[in-house]
Amino acid sequence: MTITAPRDFLKGLFDAAVRAADPLTGIKAHLPERPKGRTVVIGAGKGAAQMAQALESVWDGPLEGVVVTRYGYGCETRGIEIIEAAHPVPDAAGLAAAKRLTETVNGLTEDDLVIALICGGGSALLPAPPDGLTLENEIALNEMLLASGAPISAMNVVRKHLSTIKGGRLAAATEARVVSLIVSDIPGDNPAHVASGPTVPDGSTRHDALEIIMQYGLQLPQAALDHLNSPKADAPRPDDPVFLRHAHHIIASASVSLEAAAALAKSQGIEPAILSDAIEGESRDVALVHAAIAREVLGRNRPFSRPVVILSGGETTVTLRARGGKGGRNGEFALAMALAIDGHEGIHVLAADTDGIDGSEDNAGAFADGGTVRRLRAAGLDPRRLLDGNDSYSGFAATSDLFETGPTGTNVNDFRAILIR
Repeated sequence: MTITAPRDFLKGLFDAAVRAADPLTGIKAHLPERPKGRTVVIGAGKGAAQMAQALESVWDGPLEGVVVTRYGYGCETRGIEIIEAAHPVPDAAGLAAAKRLTETVNGLTEDDLVIALICGGGSALLPAPPDGLTLENEIALNEMLLASGAPISAMNVVRKHLSTIKGGRLAAATEARVVSLIVSDIPGDNPAHVASGPTVPDGSTRHDALEIIMQYGLQLPQAALDHLNSPKADAPRPDDPVFLRHAHHIIASASVSLEAAAALAKSQGIEPAILSDAIEGESRDVALVHAAIAREVLGRNRPFSRPVVILSGGETTVTLRARGGKGGRNGEFALAMALAIDGHEGIHVLAADTDGIDGSEDNAGAFADGGTVRRLRAAGLDPRRLLDGNDSYSGFAATSDLFETGPTGTNVNDFRAILIR
């Protein structure tokens, strides 16, 4: 089959991936039993408001509670309050929201049920620094982590040991049973790493956090280092009896979304090839590997036969090399890919974040193809300089290659589709 509109085809695959991550489907499949007492909802993440709306649509009984989401990501709910706060760098609204969530679960009894709606973005949306540290310290920590190039799992180990709410602490603060419904944006789908696990503990320690800080050369304030060197930083362990009655379920993930995109491609006569749903690493380096595979297919019809669409997911990282650049990890991937496939007609790329926001700008990602570099130069821009300056957004904005979706209501991380015709 010949694809005459490659971008429409790639956008259709992205849409299929997002539909497969609709939280309503997963929530329906994992509804807990109604308790004798109250049912209280808490939540955090860029899709938390939509998760709350979905839960209200299927829950047979009264609901109350509060969830926090990114500015502009709220939606209409009946009984669950929606608070909006800053992401990816925390702010005072997030600090107040974290306090509200803790207050909401305090005072509940064993007869009550807490339903926790957790998805990606919750780490930044729930700043809760321990004694001796401030919101400004947590803001600085997030900025350092985002610029470090550390994988998300490592970032969250540090975050959860410098918090009074993450690392299972929110769930440990209540006598009620806690059931966590989780949309995973973490490669490997470890539930304790999504949003730094406010309701799901893991086995990492403060010593692990200190090793990560040393490995990535993070310059934390002395108060933070003093805290991590104190037993006060220890998070509750998974075998703590406080978690015996709790449960958690992954209700959406990158794996399911990639399978949905693959099924749609196949139905349109294009053979799909899923590389992995858990790819990590520096965005520009991951792009070079994808580009090498795409060129091999285009030139030698191996390891896959044309036409084919190569799909992958996971969460890459960007080490900031300059200040003032705009764009996220998917834009960086697309720009590095564009440089590596320059002049190779027949390769078309979409790299985007399934939550609709790539980094801190208003786009989900970007398109690229064998002519992207030519278009950038025609616009008076140097693509290599843009990449060196972590400024993919400016380049793709100038060539009308940004991919914009608005908030999608879910978040299963990166989505990459490479069509070789």
